[in-house]
Amino acid sequence: MSLYNAREAEEKWQKKWKEMSLYTTDLNDKDRKKYYNLVMFPYPSGDKLHIGHWYNFAPSDSWGRYKRMQGYNVYEPMGFDSFGLPAENYAIKHGVHPQKSTKKNIDYMKKQLNAMGAMYDWSTEISTSHPDYYKWTQWLFLQLYNHKLAYKKKSPVNWCPQCQTVLANEQVVEGQCERCDAEVTKKDLSQWFFNIRDYAERLLDFSDLDWPEKTQLMQEHWIGKSTGSTIVFDVVDPSTKKPTGKTITVFTTRIDTLFGATYMVLAPEHKLVDDITTDSHKENVNDYVEKAKKETDINRSAEGREKTGVETGAYVKNPINGKIIPVWIADYVLASYGTGAVMAVPAHDERDFAFAQKYKLPITQVIKPADGSELPLDEAFTDDGILINSETFDGLPSSEARKAITKALEKGKKGELTTQYKLRDWLISRQRFWGAPIPIVYCNDCGEVPVPEEDLPVVLPLEGVDFNPKGESPLATVDNFVHTKCPSCGKPAQREVDTMDTFVCSSWYFLRYPNAHNTEKAFDKHLTDTWLPVDMYIGGPEHACMHLLYARFITKALHDFNFIDFDEPFKKLVHQGLITKDGAKMSKSKGNTVSPDEFVEQYGSDVFRMYLMFMGPFTDGGDWNDSGIKGIARFVDKFYDLIYTKADVQDEETLQKMLHKTIKKVTEDMEKFQFNTAISALMEFTNSASKTRIDYESKKIAVKLIAPLAPHLAEELWETLNQGDSVFNAKWPTYSEELITEDTVQIVVQVNGKVRATFEAPIDIQKDDAVHRAKKIKKIQKYIEKGTVVKEIFVPGKIVNIVVK
Repeated sequence: MSLYNAREAEEKWQKKWKEMSLYTTDLNDKDRKKYYNLVMFPYPSGDKLHIGHWYNFAPSDSWGRYKRMQGYNVYEPMGFDSFGLPAENYAIKHGVHPQKSTKKNIDYMKKQLNAMGAMYDWSTEISTSHPDYYKWTQWLFLQLYNHKLAYKKKSPVNWCPQCQTVLANEQVVEGQCERCDAEVTKKDLSQWFFNIRDYAERLLDFSDLDWPEKTQLMQEHWIGKSTGSTIVFDVVDPSTKKPTGKTITVFTTRIDTLFGATYMVLAPEHKLVDDITTDSHKENVNDYVEKAKKETDINRSAEGREKTGVETGAYVKNPINGKIIPVWIADYVLASYGTGAVMAVPAHDERDFAFAQKYKLPITQVIKPADGSELPLDEAFTDDGILINSETFDGLPSSEARKAITKALEKGKKGELTTQYKLRDWLISRQRFWGAPIPIVYCNDCGEVPVPEEDLPVVLPLEGVDFNPKGESPLATVDNFVHTKCPSCGKPAQREVDTMDTFVCSSWYFLRYPNAHNTEKAFDKHLTDTWLPVDMYIGGPEHACMHLLYARFITKALHDFNFIDFDEPFKKLVHQGLITKDGAKMSKSKGNTVSPDEFVEQYGSDVFRMYLMFMGPFTDGGDWNDSGIKGIARFVDKFYDLIYTKADVQDEETLQKMLHKTIKKVTEDMEKFQFNTAISALMEFTNSASKTRIDYESKKIAVKLIAPLAPHLAEELWETLNQGDSVFNAKWPTYSEELITEDTVQIVVQVNGKVRATFEAPIDIQKDDAVHRAKKIKKIQKYIEKGTVVKEIFVPGKIVNIVVK
């Protein structure tokens, strides 16, 4: 057997590819159809890529190579998401400046990516922490600011005490920081937000996208659209019960239960809590509010959590029946959802029922089951039904009552139909050093002033900064950064010292790649409209409600600002499966990653690439185990020997049928991202062909088939076949329908409907011949001899059923 020298071949071809500029894409090529193949770019937050990165990047590259061989002008760029908490935390942990550690990590990662042999176009590399990039991130901020989609306000925010910064809701997982797992608390701060809520309805439209259904459902759930009614309750004087002029608005999807409202509950942070709380209840309310601030929204709204609350001493008037009901505060009501106020209907809401039982509050049933069954007494009845105890609305079905009651309230201007969304505006402020400075200046005379575009970038100072987190931005201590002149009046002013969330950097990077060298614009409209949207985007499902949602929002906003002609960033989305180690997710933060370097050194990158793809379906992932990698190495040697060795073909007809069936199988599997079964098909072909050997033309086809999966191996063999150009400039093979059509079929023989035998027969065998052959089988003769054949049934090409009595 001819042994393949993987390391020698890989170094040789990586050098040749670079010399040929084989993977430098002509972005102005009009002869070939464009194909933008993109993976989510990595954080350089660790010192190297781990197996999880490889599992994402290598198969994605195989897909890009396959599309190239189909004739597409494939653009496969690469860059680094180098700003943000991951990179900064790594730098702090290792006691080095983030700029230095980030550059070092990027250099090492590029070395690893080059060793992978991916066809990345490094001529358009980007790094989000470079001023040439974040200048345009700041430009993006200004566009949103100018269109009233960026604003600053004081609000209770998620605070990570370990990372010493605020977190967006999406970055809090089960009450913990998604980066460091610290318990998240609440803190009142003035922060910058992007108004993503204005786009909530449009973000629910996935009609033009080929995305996993689960990801769409996750975004739909996160956006949380609810259609219902708003109701206005008058706050009344506790003594006289007359209106005070203050009102509380609630949102409900069950206005049909309004007659059953026996109390109201406000979120502890509701703006009216302090105003309406009576003196005798102030102390209890204040204590409760302080305790609630220490809890996250996720903890407060968790199912099964015991409900707590306190009275405010205030009362409101139910607008539908005039009844006066008390006002409580409870932490299961969130200021961030709806109006921060709930009309409590304990008879028909589980949380309200539990609360009412605990605090002995009235429970009034106003809906009965539509089937006439008895109302439960020990739990809330939460289904639709027929109204009772609801005055003139008695007898109406819930669906009709919702319309009728809303209409009645509309007449008195006490209610209306409303659509609400759970989606909160995107919090982008970070009290950390390693991020893009927010381009805003504060002037005593002019107030909040945006930095003019011509003055961008606002450069992050790299010297004289203590970047260790202290609860406020490290930039606040850098005098020559903070103190500046007002762009409007020229008087002394101060810069905004918070930096932008790294997700702002990644929300538009796919637009910058084709424009990486454009110093005049973030992106050229014509070039961007030519190459975007991204045709294939590959990355982890954990980004569904963060990066993927933010990228859609930014793309839609830029479309509305007339900068681009498309409003979705990614046409097709594929999520790679999760690679685990001993059942746990591999991640740098958990310290359980496995480096691919030693395997690449020992076996070569093609073997390692194929082994990862052979583990199972790409979208499933699996638990890391290196025990099978030697089998892939043996396959590579066997395939190399098959192509390299000259031999006479022994059975040309059988070979061609086998080859064309393999072309069909590999093509179909590549289209479905089933790389594991594509490799399996090539293994079967190699095993069979090794017995008969193959001719020169068939060798070329076989090399093309393996090329996307083992690029260095394919190039080496392509050269041995005296093919002057790269195999990746060759056309993907097609199969002959005639050659994949079977001449024979397996016929199942049944006796009285039970399978007793099978035999191979010509595909066009007729009934008489099929029955005759079936009866000649000794095993079948035993059953026939026991009785009399009364019927013979034949399903062409499939079944002979002999009925014996």
